[in-house]
Amino acid sequence: MTGERFAALWGSLSPIGRAGGDGGYLRHSWTDADLVCREWFVEEALDRDLEVEVDRNGNLWAWWGSPEGDGAVVTGSHLDSVPHGGGYDGPLGVVSGLLAVDRLRERGVTPSRPIAVVVFTEEEGARFGVPCLGSRLLTGAFDPAQALRLQDRDGIFLAEAMGKAGLDVDALGPDPSRLARIGAFVELHVEQGRALDVLDAPVGVASGIWPHGRYRLDFSGEGNHAGTTRMRDRHDPMLTLAHTVLAADEAARAHGAHATVGRVDVAPNATNAIAARASAWLDARAADGDTLDRLVGAIQQRAEERARHDGTRVTLAAESVTGEVAFAGDVSRLAALELGAPVLPTGAGHDAGVLSKHVDTGMLFVRNPTGISHAPQESASDADCAVGVEKLTDLLARLSQ
Repeated sequence: MTGERFAALWGSLSPIGRAGGDGGYLRHSWTDADLVCREWFVEEALDRDLEVEVDRNGNLWAWWGSPEGDGAVVTGSHLDSVPHGGGYDGPLGVVSGLLAVDRLRERGVTPSRPIAVVVFTEEEGARFGVPCLGSRLLTGAFDPAQALRLQDRDGIFLAEAMGKAGLDVDALGPDPSRLARIGAFVELHVEQGRALDVLDAPVGVASGIWPHGRYRLDFSGEGNHAGTTRMRDRHDPMLTLAHTVLAADEAARAHGAHATVGRVDVAPNATNAIAARASAWLDARAADGDTLDRLVGAIQQRAEERARHDGTRVTLAAESVTGEVAFAGDVSRLAALELGAPVLPTGAGHDAGVLSKHVDTGMLFVRNPTGISHAPQESASDADCAVGVEKLTDLLARLSQ
């Protein structure tokens, strides 16, 4: 397969949801841009004579063979993005899945198992706060009643957004019969780092995913006038928050882990007023679960100590936590042995990690020469992406026999 063929299909998707200015993407789930992306997928699937269905949780499936067949081989990823994110995170796996179906047919492969390309919804959690929500609901890892109560920053409930798109929100929840029909799942993804670039390899195989979580920190203090309140009389939650951000950075470095505070909400959010409250969201990741627990515990301890010093209050609550994932089944072993690609871990979460508890699962990575992800500079060459399609095709051909 040539890079030009990849570029042609990629070019039909890439303009959708592109933000002005920085060239990043705004493809939040169930927004207009996301719905247009979903329409693009349906049209491409129908053009390939694939049978398209929407499951009870809003995930899209395109089938080559019967959706009711057993031992299905599934590939795909997601189409939603983080705010002003890169174009490859998610969509690369979807485009590659469609092209892999083309290549299988061109090779004359007649699969003995159904093959499907899937688009999971709300993988990033950028709109409703819970990552991999579509796959979590599918597998029963997230309570559907709680999901319907999720709100975006504009106060719109998930139930409202999905209902407006024509989904039956009363049907949300586990889908064990669908899971039971899946024999293998392979997710191709752009690498979120530069390991493959350093190794001069276009494609890699994932060994596992670090455990990771999202935590909400709520700080409260005493709102007051910025110009008349003496420094010694202040109970400023922003000061506690600032020290907590520094403590998170220090603790992550000490534990050989990652900690990030990339989102903050402040009230009243006025230049000339001391804040009354503030909320911050901590993203924490580590090589194993015990280290993650120690990391978050250390950050919480430092936050509480600083709150006592400032005369403020702080609480920490986990919004989602995902344990360590090891891709050690037949799919991953086959990929490592037959594709001749390096094997490497990742600190990023994926739908593959959610499905791995229920389905034999593996992941392929395509080289990202910038090493940047969740930002407009994320990239991959058409030539490397074409290699990724060929490697994915090789793997699907073996798995579907």
